[in-house]
This record gives sequence, structure tokens and C-alpha cells, in this order.
Amino acid sequence: MKLILLGAPGAGKGTQAKLIANHFGIPHISTGDIFRTNIKNGTELGIKAKEYMDKGALVPDELTVDLVLDTLSSPECSGGYVLDGFPRTINQAEALDAALAKKGDAIDSVIDIEVDDEAIIERMSGRRVCPACGASFHVVNIPPAKEGICDACGAQLIIRKDDEPETVKARLATYHKQTQPLIGYYTERGKNVRIDGMQDMESVFDQIKEKLAK
Repeated sequence: MKLILLGAPGAGKGTQAKLIANHFGIPHISTGDIFRTNIKNGTELGIKAKEYMDKGALVPDELTVDLVLDTLSSPECSGGYVLDGFPRTINQAEALDAALAKKGDAIDSVIDIEVDDEAIIERMSGRRVCPACGASFHVVNIPPAKEGICDACGAQLIIRKDDEPETVKARLATYHKQTQPLIGYYTERGKNVRIDGMQDMESVFDQIKEKLAK
């Protein structure tokens, strides 16, 4: 089973990707993890990617595609995988399709987790993290026992820059411009599976299992 997860920042892709990977026994492939692993191991592709990242520039599509395809060619991925964070653009999707087609392969389904922008802003702006131990909380969904204080180590909780409302709005604008067109791309190819992401984590996962079973 070869899957792609689509959804805006804060839609819960990472959580659902882990649940899917555990349930179906396939690896969770995150582009962020791919970059970090290749950079840490000093691979040729990792060194090239680091040059762009150190300048604060986006890693070019061609290099990103090469890194992902290199990972997908590993024995670990021979039985399937769930891609999280890739592709992000039509160019990347076309390159992935072309590379898989050369091997007589193809993506099976694209899971599109849909959540309203307002709900995402509320979700992300309510997140709090511990700078000392890394524990995560949410002012509504997972509040700490004592407001603003980490349950695990007692440090003062913070709001990450990524979770500030203005930053979230900017990230959403980028998603709608660059990544949302992929929904149309995969719908035309009969691959898009729409999921209502406004529900709780378990209900969203139940939808995914039900639709993949069909």
C-alpha cells in the first residue's frame, strides 16, 4: 500500500501518518526526517540539501525528489509506505509519478485531511511546549495541571514561533497557493480520498481505515 497524506499545517497529518504506519505495518516517510537523516549521515544528497537550508532557502524540487526516491528505493519501503510532507507541488507530484511509472509502480491513494483554517489557527495557537523536556500541551485539549507550567519537569511553557497566529496564517497562505492544487491533480487521477479532519483523532483515523478498506 503506497499512500500520500495531504493537509494543511496543523491538520493532524503527522499523527495520522503514525497511526496508519502502525496499523498497516508500513514505514512513515517524512521529508523532514529524510533531510535530517541524510544531513546527519553526510550523504552527497544531504550535503547538497544542507547548502540550501543553511542559507534559509527552499530545497529545489529536483533535489527533494531525488532524496525521496532514494529513500523509497530502500528494502524497507518494498511493501509500501505513507508519505507525509511530500509532494508539496504539482512539479514534485509529476516527478514522483514519472519515477514510479518507470518501475511499473504507482501511488495507490492520496488521503486529503480537510480542516477549516479557523480551526487550524485555534488548534495551533493553543499549543504550548516545554523548552526543557519537549513535552507538548494544548490550552483546551491537553491542558497542564498548572497553567503555563510543564507537568513533567516544572519548566515554563512557551508558544513556538511556528504556532503564533500570524505565522500560522502565513503558513496556511503558502499551503493554499502551493500544495492545495494537488487535491485537483489527484482527484483527476481518481486517487484523492477526502477525510473530514474536524473530528477527534480517533474518528479521523476510523474514516481513513474505512475508506482505504473500500
